[in-house]
Amino acid sequence: MERETADHLIRLRDRGIRELPVERVATHDITVDFSPRVDGEDAEYVRTLLEAEGELPPILVHRPTMTVVDGIHRLRAATAQGQTHIPVRFFDGPLTEARLLAVATNVTHGRPLTTADRAAAATYIFTAHPRWSNRAVAALTGLSAGKVAQLRKGTAADGAEHRIGRDGRARPVDSSHSRERAGELLRANPRASLRQIAAEAGLAPATVADVRNRIQRGEDPVPGRAPRSTNASPPPTTSTDRPPVQLATRRQPASTAPPPPDRLLHILDSLRRDPSLRLSESGRHILRMLSACTMVAQDREQIAAALPAHCKQPMAQLAQGYARLWTQLAHELAAGDDSAAMGI
Repeated sequence: MERETADHLIRLRDRGIRELPVERVATHDITVDFSPRVDGEDAEYVRTLLEAEGELPPILVHRPTMTVVDGIHRLRAATAQGQTHIPVRFFDGPLTEARLLAVATNVTHGRPLTTADRAAAATYIFTAHPRWSNRAVAALTGLSAGKVAQLRKGTAADGAEHRIGRDGRARPVDSSHSRERAGELLRANPRASLRQIAAEAGLAPATVADVRNRIQRGEDPVPGRAPRSTNASPPPTTSTDRPPVQLATRRQPASTAPPPPDRLLHILDSLRRDPSLRLSESGRHILRMLSACTMVAQDREQIAAALPAHCKQPMAQLAQGYARLWTQLAHELAAGDDSAAMGI
């Protein structure tokens, strides 16, 4: 697994950098060599920083070259104020990683990168890591995976048969064969875990879950293909002899237990901080919808207790119907384009 994975850089951005010690360094020892911004430095933003009270946060500098990774505007503001030294955190990794980190850090704070900046960053990543998946590039640049896919078309990075996901693992771009293999394994061993099948078929667990659901619905494991007859028995499905509400009350396997509310709130909080969502009208609409769902995550038992007895069965049917729609959306997001959670 290569060191420069998207997840490795994201961990550096979100936690690792803050843990680096702060040193005071002479401003004349620091250079500016590269920037993720197409139009260069923003003089107006520098003037805004000059008006800020108190000391600005430390900048990030690539120690081997003494080049700014994150904080060019803060450096310019300090120089304009006549400061001879500035607080610095040093990054000691390779220069290629420093350039990628410059993109990742500027996506989440300070003066946000423009769409043109993000597109240029994606193009740079295609050069530095042509086999990185669309979702891996999207995670660093703040673009959508679909936009990254559009930018990739026609470039030298577009022809690879395998792409490397955020976790550093290589997976096929066309997963048809792997989906067929997963289907065979599921039919042969219905009790096998998703991770076990995923490891054998070379897929992500979410893709295997999609394959399993497609087989249970009588569909082909590969989206868009008509189901083929088979003598093998499909994985056992839940009996349909009972009404839907009774099905919803049956004990579910441990693997399908809902995650703790705190985990869901943590994921939502990270989405709220994503500029690509909070800075667009469609993104804010999605965030408002997800925020409403936190009521269910936090107050599920109180909601159930407050319902009149004659409303519980209709509510159960409604909840089950919405749950199926959410599950369908989850599969489409995670595996609908055969890139489930693996960043293809």
